[in-house]
Amino acid sequence: MQPRNMSMSGVVDLAAVKAAQEAKTKAEQTRAEAVRQGGGGAVSPADLVIDVDEAGFESEILQRSAEVPVVIDFWAEWCEPCKQLSPVLERLAVEYNGRFLLAKIDVDANQMLMQQFGIQGIPAVFAVVAGQALPLFQGAAGEAQIRQTLDQLVQVAEERFGLTGLTVDPDAVPGGGGGGAASEAEEPVGPYDALLEAAVRALDAGDLGGAIQAYRNVLTDDPGNPEAQLGLAQAELLQRVQGLDPQQVRADAAGNPKDIGAQITAADLDLVGGHVEDAFGRLIETVGRTAGDDRDAVRVRLLELFEVVGAEDPRVVAARRSLARALF
Repeated sequence: MQPRNMSMSGVVDLAAVKAAQEAKTKAEQTRAEAVRQGGGGAVSPADLVIDVDEAGFESEILQRSAEVPVVIDFWAEWCEPCKQLSPVLERLAVEYNGRFLLAKIDVDANQMLMQQFGIQGIPAVFAVVAGQALPLFQGAAGEAQIRQTLDQLVQVAEERFGLTGLTVDPDAVPGGGGGGAASEAEEPVGPYDALLEAAVRALDAGDLGGAIQAYRNVLTDDPGNPEAQLGLAQAELLQRVQGLDPQQVRADAAGNPKDIGAQITAADLDLVGGHVEDAFGRLIETVGRTAGDDRDAVRVRLLELFEVVGAEDPRVVAARRSLARALF
């Protein structure tokens, strides 16, 4: 079976900003509690690779994914490719020094977990970040590809979910030295954390306008802040569909295919409802039959929806190609 790359952006949906902030807060609370108990939350390198079964899945994977990305290696004793892949993952778990936790699941002894993840062949590698599962790759993979995938996972976990990983005891690391996750866990709170938390509180209270303003305040000083960019795009989308009658919107769009306002609004509802391809297809078709300012308005909205889903999502990549064909 050939390896299959998966986009990290798939971990983020319309609830991602709230989930990210909650995960970040929980991670900070977990580390603070460990410090209060005198342990500092430090682990040894041996603790970075664990065996997990169905009984321990919630505590060892779901709960721990609130403080560190958990990479799951589905394997079996009879699987020859697994015997090549597993040692590489175990070595990299130690090398990454707490940036992710490796959980090994024997599929023969845990058939229910295999079914729940929809695994049809092994080896199969998944990740769980802040309680959200996503596939990484399936089948044999080279170390360069594995490193690239893990780097992307770690980056997404940190930037979108505030997960800086586990602190590894420097005295237990072969050769000493420390650093890595230990130093990152001690980094001071970022300058925009308070504003981002305010945005999440506003979302919890149903104050979409307040959330939008909080995200804009961050972007005023830091235009490239990825969490604020994503949060603003999602909050604005939710604000646009708030109070709409879905049946009426869809009826208007079906009855008035040349009405760009009706098509744009229907596309917003499509995306909120999880019908990503439908939303993109609707607007691309509208671009193809419009011109001038109308076409530009549809194009701009489509680009905004791309921002919500994520630039690396394969559906966005495909839609961009279709948009280019429609424009040129």
